[in-house]
Amino acid sequence: MNIAILGKPFTDDIAPYIQALFDELQRRKANLYLVEHFELYLKNTINLPTGIETFRRGDRLEGVDVVLSVGGDGTLLDTVTYVGARQIPILGINTGRLGFLATIPYDSINIALDALYKGHYTLDDRALIRVDSDQEVFNGINFGLNEFSVLKRDTSSMIVAHTYIDGEYLNSYWGDGLVVATPTGSTGYSLSCGGPLVLPQTNNFVISPVCPHNLNVRPMIVSDRSVISFEVEGRSSSYLAALDSRSTPVDMNVQLAVRREAFVARLVKLHHVNFLSTLRSKLNWGLDKRNTQIK
Repeated sequence: MNIAILGKPFTDDIAPYIQALFDELQRRKANLYLVEHFELYLKNTINLPTGIETFRRGDRLEGVDVVLSVGGDGTLLDTVTYVGARQIPILGINTGRLGFLATIPYDSINIALDALYKGHYTLDDRALIRVDSDQEVFNGINFGLNEFSVLKRDTSSMIVAHTYIDGEYLNSYWGDGLVVATPTGSTGYSLSCGGPLVLPQTNNFVISPVCPHNLNVRPMIVSDRSVISFEVEGRSSSYLAALDSRSTPVDMNVQLAVRREAFVARLVKLHHVNFLSTLRSKLNWGLDKRNTQIK
């Protein structure tokens, strides 16, 4: 099996588990590809097998069967940008904190690898959001798994996001900004803004205002077949455009629109993991002592 690995630095107590990961992959005679910055870090942290090839962003990853994302949810979001339209399956190994997307605990790596090699998994296709603009904004990586946001700068007053759906005027949102989330992103920033939880396979976007000045506006669910466009104004000359964990200042005159991307992020899902159980275990959703008998 050809396996690419991306990751972020981890704490010393996790190092033995990462060592075990590479030892097991070597035992299984996997062909390994490591992203350059992670390979440099691992050289000083664990004993790497010989014969590992490296890659960087933009490389095609020809022949790779699966990508391992070693880190937290932010690492997995970054991994999606490396894979892009190639739609290579991604398995998230959680060495971070929450691990809502990276669902495999670091102490269950061998179990996950065994399931991977035996084919005891399914592929969970997740919709991506795409940003179109009349000027380059995200250095050619204009798609994300969680959400797109327009936000005021730290030192500025509130902004106004005039929002349109398929060219029809929806509303002018006065406040700190606006989040457009995919179903996957409904459990992230959008949720903290009061947006609803949306099941991953529903074909929707969630529009959630951030600290709205108009108290009668609420989050809204729209079809992901829609094109949502924005005209942003405020007292400052620029605002922040954010795509997952990437953000950049944008001039007020830049035209932006979002739509569903033509390709998906393909996540490896082991048979014992599902979205509803993850909701309960990771977000303590519905936590109530009366529910202790419900599995």
